[in-house]
Amino acid sequence: MAILVDKNSKIIVQGITGGAGSFHAKRMIEYGTNIVGGISPGKGGQEVEGKPVFDTCAEAVDETGADTSVVFLSAKFVKDAVIEAVRAGIKFVVVVPEHIPIHDMLRIRVEAEKFGARVLGGNTAGIISPGQANLGIMPDIAFSPGRVGTVSRSGSITYYIADTLTRTGYGETTCVGLGGDPVLGSTFDEILELFEQDDQTKAVVMTGEIGGIYEERAASTIEKINTPVIAMIGGVFAPQGKRMGHAGAIVEGSMGTAESKLKILEEAGAHIAKTFNDIPEILGSLNI
Repeated sequence: MAILVDKNSKIIVQGITGGAGSFHAKRMIEYGTNIVGGISPGKGGQEVEGKPVFDTCAEAVDETGADTSVVFLSAKFVKDAVIEAVRAGIKFVVVVPEHIPIHDMLRIRVEAEKFGARVLGGNTAGIISPGQANLGIMPDIAFSPGRVGTVSRSGSITYYIADTLTRTGYGETTCVGLGGDPVLGSTFDEILELFEQDDQTKAVVMTGEIGGIYEERAASTIEKINTPVIAMIGGVFAPQGKRMGHAGAIVEGSMGTAESKLKILEEAGAHIAKTFNDIPEILGSLNI
């Protein structure tokens, strides 16, 4: 199985006529992702890669039964696009753009909860259920169907972990990119709970980074679920005040250090991996 997206998901691309939207729509379609259309106000009636373009999400949902959206728009347009999608009945939205204003993301979270939807991102590489659906910008070459789920704030680390799992024969059920912005639509604990409900996910590799408290929030979930969790944290040697690529990856005082995160996660029962090569060794010791 998979979580959040699979071969049956009906997906629209918001911003499908733009440069990034059209480029990645083509990639996703070639992978086999069930793209049923796209949104571009004022361009309804056109086609991109043989898929219909609609002026509004409501029209797309009515015509195609879409339940999922992936957003390729400038950050300043993301709030309105996501709110439009969830109000139209879309239940899962992947927000690829970065640097979404904090207040916009807070509003998005409120609206998503109100309409029973889930948001991934912003600043996410996306999500892939290998062999079924690829939403976002993930290079599918690194992924293969298997039995280990992954969730990470970093796209590049997601690729390295998937490559490690693929090369060692474990493969992946679903790989989730939470995103690197300070305020996110979904959190580690929420994704871990979804993996816990998936019978085919035998373990989860969770990769965090310095800054924020999303990793610490996952500790209580790790304590109560049965699915083994392997945890890595990027930025062990990052000096205080140094931001690592992502807007949310910065240590302020004693909060959000890699050491504090690893300590809390290990105490909660996570298996700590210091390198990518540790991951298959830990999975082997757990007889996964």
